[in-house]
Amino acid sequence: MDRIEIVSGDITQLRVGAIVNAANNAMCGGGGVDGAIHRAAGPDLLAECRKAGGCKTGAAKITGGYQLPAKHVIHAVGPVWCGGDRGEPELLASCYRECLKLAVDNQIKSIAFPAISCGAYRYPLGKACAIAIFEVSEFLLKSDEIEKVVFVCFDVKVERQLNKGIVEIRKGHEG
Repeated sequence: MDRIEIVSGDITQLRVGAIVNAANNAMCGGGGVDGAIHRAAGPDLLAECRKAGGCKTGAAKITGGYQLPAKHVIHAVGPVWCGGDRGEPELLASCYRECLKLAVDNQIKSIAFPAISCGAYRYPLGKACAIAIFEVSEFLLKSDEIEKVVFVCFDVKVERQLNKGIVEIRKGHEG
């Protein structure tokens, strides 16, 4: 748990090996985090994304970071919340696992995540943060290849839910 950090701020300003983009299936920019990352990275990111052929929900693809301080962007496509009975929890969990796997495969030592699917895709914040913390902590227990995982919060509600998730994971490990 000492390799997980929760911060408030702008994910596009972080100096980490990779930032995660809460992308859409086309990977070609949009609103929220996706649009902010594309604007900050510049037009070369969009050009590379267009060549990538899109990305399936629950999956992730890696590109260069271009004008970002981060060397890479990992684009993860989270699920749209439809009540939770259409595989949304597994698809969201898969996003986190796929991002971490790509980071390891590309020798990335630090990675920053936004709250995937919690904006326009309407995933309930508490449920999404619990999945994020669980998947990242499970991954870090099994692998020491990633030195730091940063969760970047866009508001205090996200920060509160992520911290709650960490408390729950710690209780589970103690008991």
